[in-house]
Amino acid sequence: MTTPLSGRARRTGAALQVRRVAALLTGRLSSGAYAGGWAFVRALPEPAAQSLFSAGADLAARRGGKGVDRLRANLSRVAPEADLDALTREALRSYARYWCEVFRLQVTSPERIVGGMHAVDEDRFRSSVASGRGTILALPHSGNWDHAGAWCGLTGARFTTVAERLEPASLFDRFVSFRESLGMEVVPLTGGPRPPYDILVERLEAAGTLCLLSDRDLSARGVDVSFFGATARMPAGPASLALRTGATLIPTTLSFRPGGWQVVFHPEVAHTDVPTMTQAVADAFAEGIAAHPQDWHMLQRLWLEDLDPDDPRRA
Repeated sequence: MTTPLSGRARRTGAALQVRRVAALLTGRLSSGAYAGGWAFVRALPEPAAQSLFSAGADLAARRGGKGVDRLRANLSRVAPEADLDALTREALRSYARYWCEVFRLQVTSPERIVGGMHAVDEDRFRSSVASGRGTILALPHSGNWDHAGAWCGLTGARFTTVAERLEPASLFDRFVSFRESLGMEVVPLTGGPRPPYDILVERLEAAGTLCLLSDRDLSARGVDVSFFGATARMPAGPASLALRTGATLIPTTLSFRPGGWQVVFHPEVAHTDVPTMTQAVADAFAEGIAAHPQDWHMLQRLWLEDLDPDDPRRA
């Protein structure tokens, strides 16, 4: 026979879950906690899950820490006139919404995934896919890119993406399995049987579609761009792949709407050279991020002058 939890025990359990969400948002949650949280959040009623993650975001904002401080510093460049305390809190709530929705995406109906998306200039995307040239969607870390991927797959545009390896390996494998269950092909950035660039070239030459997160270079081989008035480094891959294969390169920005999502397909980037094309992608990202700064989830150093002195990306 089970004994009902006391009010104090329920409050203690709720507080523990809020702290776990705050740890998730600041990158301090273990692989086992991810797995447990994934199952727990899927089992909750959606309003309860949303309230839990919102409370965790507010706790993370109050506690601060390295990730929160970096988010605040990044937002100060993007929206220098904003109330940074309020904007940082809203950005953490947006990031919390992303994680809540990711944990619940497999129990979200296809009808809602498709019907809740407001697509701006969708014809740019569909025309490219129909052309047979191959299509590259370059995205920043904004809104819910996993939901956008599910929307693409459900509307007839399955695609390939590249994923940064996470530690431990079990956590990376969990995310790969999750994204593959939504219809994405996931290529590991490192440690795969073949170089990811070669695989991406093959997919484009077969008229496939790529979705590539492209606002943060993870190597020392990126392209310097002017971004919100300072120099940042972004990956050369999208422009290089477009030039190599003749594929269409479309900067794409994402944001949240009340009860739904928005994707904006910016104008196709003209094929010129890698630096010029990468700058055009950065300009489109800046336009989208400036319109919805709270939905840009960048908790890492991005601008060169913010990097540690020994970071190889400063070279």
